[in-house]
Formats: sequence, C-alpha cells, structure tokens
Amino acid sequence: MRHDPATILLYRPVSQKELDLIADSGWLEFPLELEEQSIFYPVLNEAYAIQIARDWNVPYYGIGYVTRFAVDADYVAQFPVQNAGDQAHDELWVPAEELAEFNQHIVGQIEVVSIFQS
Repeated sequence: MRHDPATILLYRPVSQKELDLIADSGWLEFPLELEEQSIFYPVLNEAYAIQIARDWNVPYYGIGYVTRFAVDADYVAQFPVQNAGDQAHDELWVPAEELAEFNQHIVGQIEVVSIFQS
C-alpha cells in the first residue's frame, strides 16, 4: 500500500468472523456488529497488531489476522491516542456508534498483512 500523507495507516487485529464481514463489504469497511464491544480500537503500529492477533486471537479463535488500512488523517485526529499499557501499545478508541462514519473515511481497501494460526 502506497501511503498518502493526507492519510494515516492503522492496523486492526481481527478474527475469522470479522474478516469474513470485511470481505463481504468488498474490503471497504469494518462490520458494525462488534459483539459486546462499545469501542472500535484500531492500533497505530503493526507490531502491536501482530502481538494481539498472535497472542490473543489465535488462542481464543484458532486464527488471527492483521489488517492494514488508511484513514483520512484530518478526520481521525479527533480520536485521541490511548495507550493500553506498554510503550508501543497505542490505539485509537472510536465509539462503536461512530463506526459507520469512521468507515466512510477509510481511503482505499482494507488489506490483510499477516495471518497467524494455532
């Protein structure tokens, strides 16, 4: 993916179910039905996304995917960076009710960059 300076690259570790719903959208949006999640949390670096997919999703779901996507930088600036513990564990917290609008600001397609299996 070529990076446009008007966008920011984000990563999202996903399960097979979530990946299937992303594929159903034509690789253009994240599913609105996030089971029991009040926050959609894309992460700011690939290493953190890999850690979640490999160390959490694989044991829980048997498989974990890391997706990468670009979002309009001006739009996404409204969501403050949250740190989830470790220095590199930065993520954005997008309220689930704002995910439809967030999806409209994705530039291009969502792509799978890593797959982890048990």
